[in-house]
Amino acid sequence: MPGTRANQNLPQDVRVVTRFFPVSEALRPYCSIIYHIEVDAPAGVRIDDYLHPEWANLRFIAGSVLLASVGSDAPSATAPFIATGPTSRATFFSCGAMRAWGIGILPTGWAKFFDIPADSMADRFCDGAAHPAFAALAPLLDELAAIEDIEVGAALIDARFAAMLAGAPPDDPAIAAAYAALMDDDLGSVADLAVKLGMSERSVERLSQRAFGFSPKLLLRRQRFLRSLARFMLDPSMAWIDTLDYHYYDQAQFTRDFKAFMRIGPRDYAARPKPILGAAAIARAAAAGAAVQGLHKPAG
Repeated sequence: MPGTRANQNLPQDVRVVTRFFPVSEALRPYCSIIYHIEVDAPAGVRIDDYLHPEWANLRFIAGSVLLASVGSDAPSATAPFIATGPTSRATFFSCGAMRAWGIGILPTGWAKFFDIPADSMADRFCDGAAHPAFAALAPLLDELAAIEDIEVGAALIDARFAAMLAGAPPDDPAIAAAYAALMDDDLGSVADLAVKLGMSERSVERLSQRAFGFSPKLLLRRQRFLRSLARFMLDPSMAWIDTLDYHYYDQAQFTRDFKAFMRIGPRDYAARPKPILGAAAIARAAAAGAAVQGLHKPAG
């Protein structure tokens, strides 16, 4: 995959290259994409950006200590192996020179690989090496740090997760069906979701918290917001009014959602530098078909 440079007001002598690698066929129902981010920066120089709400991710960092926070929390130093659950709020992060590997975990993959409810890690990140649900993957940190060829690194991550499939529990068809329904742009209400799944709204609520981390109502708001945000990320010249998902009543409703999910308003977000996420959205859309992970379509 070609590298991308997000050159939106980067400090002098700072270079950012992001590459994406589609997962193998066996992993497509469970993982979105593998990615590699390299930040070259002089000593003492840091850049920062905001991750939009997304599904779970595992990241392996070599280099400067990453500072991060979800929502209104104060930024704190992260561990080199970061396990992040599904998020409904923006994640602020700041880094200096570093090399990072990551893999996106879809809700179907969370249930497949990790024996903990998604809401126990919602809007949270932790030291993956210290958490029993993720500790088996901790050796990847040193293994990836020793690899110079990024194609080899991507293959290693893919192979490690593919090997986990043999001992994983059977797929839960209700999770896969709910995930596919959430990716339907026409889905507008929890009642519609319940009808699609052939479940009561109360059962949908329980499934949503356990498998997706949040209530179905919040997830529908998040999907509506992400569809709008993704249009802007792919074409920042667009006016916000032209990006709005058709489920929005008006721009004021969108602005309220934007502030709830991203902590800042759309105008302020448009004006701020996006040294990593800006160009990465375009490259991700080319590699995976969606500019943001939260809109990643289910396999098949």
